[in-house]
Amino acid sequence: MTKDKTNKISETDQGQLRSVSPYKAGLFCLCPRCGEAPIYDGLLDVKEHCEHCDYDFSAADTGDGAQVFVILVLGVISVLVGVFLFSLGLPQWALLLILISFVIGGSIWMLRIFKALFIALQYYHDAGQAVRVVDDADTKEKTDIRNED
Repeated sequence: MTKDKTNKISETDQGQLRSVSPYKAGLFCLCPRCGEAPIYDGLLDVKEHCEHCDYDFSAADTGDGAQVFVILVLGVISVLVGVFLFSLGLPQWALLLILISFVIGGSIWMLRIFKALFIALQYYHDAGQAVRVVDDADTKEKTDIRNED
């Protein structure tokens, strides 16, 4: 398998490595390349590289996408659970205790899954930082412009 420091692999190797489903890798929080090693070092800290295939996770950037989905999905589920528990006639202190525990536990669990899913989908679709190539007519060279202000 040929690769350089930017995790680029030859086309033949890429097809073989994409045998791992990004949804399976995301759901079980596994490396999107090999599907063997966990991607987390602790609760929500992504490792620097895979212990099994040495894939570099530093290029993966989930941004705020995972948090937005967790807020939206867990917010709807929490309201439905709260309405159901309220209809049972539980005291307010019990409702508060149950819902706070549900939101904290659910948000940590869902953040792990959504972050891993976003990393796996970025790998599967070769997503990365956008690059604008400028063709300089005078020098007949193509210049790669990154992080332009």
